Amino acid sequence: MAARLKEKYRQEVVPALQQEFNYKNPMQVPAVNKVVINIGMGEAIQNAKAMDAAVSDLAVITGQRPVITRAKRSVASFKLREGMPIGCMVTLRGERMYYFLDKLMNVALPRLRDFQGVSPEAFDGRGNYTLGLKEQLVFPEIDYDKVDKLRGMEITIVTTASSDEEGRRLLSLMGMPFKKR
Repeated sequence: MAARLKEKYRQEVVPALQQEFNYKNPMQVPAVNKVVINIGMGEAIQNAKAMDAAVSDLAVITGQRPVITRAKRSVASFKLREGMPIGCMVTLRGERMYYFLDKLMNVALPRLRDFQGVSPEAFDGRGNYTLGLKEQLVFPEIDYDKVDKLRGMEITIVTTASSDEEGRRLLSLMGMPFKKR
């Protein structure tokens, strides 16, 4: 069974973008390359159990085992040594990426309190979009009673678009709920 969002991309988004930006070849149309979900954990320095909870939450949300990120250099004022675990991340590609994006846009984001849309300004200049969530509870897989602490996460959607305008149009056609200006 192919992902719903992938079908939508092939049948609706590609022709629309091809017409809008005058691409001659459908292979020129920007696509989503990968989605990187990152949880930065400053408290992992004092509390090693917090890292296990974050890793399990991220694994449940994405369906893939996270990689633990470690400090690249020591910072004395943060009591941080090189090699200490300070976060976890997952890189999603292919079917899992489309399922995650579908769930993010249609289930998780609408569950946010007072949600009017995500900022259309959070592009990096090359068509990639980064979105921050304050809590992991917006995902339906997370059981409220088992959460020890609210953790935010950073979701970066990497596209093949060459400009922010193309990236913004690609994501809005795929269903990303941007704020109306």
